[in-house]
Amino acid sequence: MDHDRDDEVRELLDERAIARVLTRYATGIDRRDFAMVASCYHPGATDDHGSFRGTVEEFIPWVRERLESFDTTMHFLGNVAIELDGDIAHVETYCVAHHRLRGRDVDSIAGLRYLDRMERRAGEWRIADRTIVVEWNRVD
Repeated sequence: MDHDRDDEVRELLDERAIARVLTRYATGIDRRDFAMVASCYHPGATDDHGSFRGTVEEFIPWVRERLESFDTTMHFLGNVAIELDGDIAHVETYCVAHHRLRGRDVDSIAGLRYLDRMERRAGEWRIADRTIVVEWNRVD
C-alpha cells in the first residue's frame, strides 16, 4: 500500500511541476521576461507557433520581436490534461490569449491549445517540443 501512495505522491508532484512550467511560460510572455520564457524549455527544444517553427534559441528572438506589435498581452490558461510516462509527459493546455495592438484601441483574442511533450531531465520538467493549435481568433 505504501508503494501505491508513493506513486500517487510522485505523480502529483510531477503534475504540479509541469503546471508551474506552463504558468511560468504565460507569465514570462506577458511580462516580456524572455529569460523566464527560455527557462520553460530544454536547450534545443522545438516550438511550432504556426508562422514560426524552430528551436527555442530561435524562438526567443522571434517572439520578442513579435510582441513589439502589442501594448499588452494576457494569456489565461484553462484545462490542462497531463499524461505521464516516466520522464516524459504529453500535455494539452487550453489558453485564451488577449493581445492589445500597439497604439490602437484594437484587441486580438485567440483560443488556442498548447500541445507539449515535456521531459524531466536532471530532475527538472521542461518543454522538449511544443505545437500551438489555434482554434479561433477574433479582432475587436
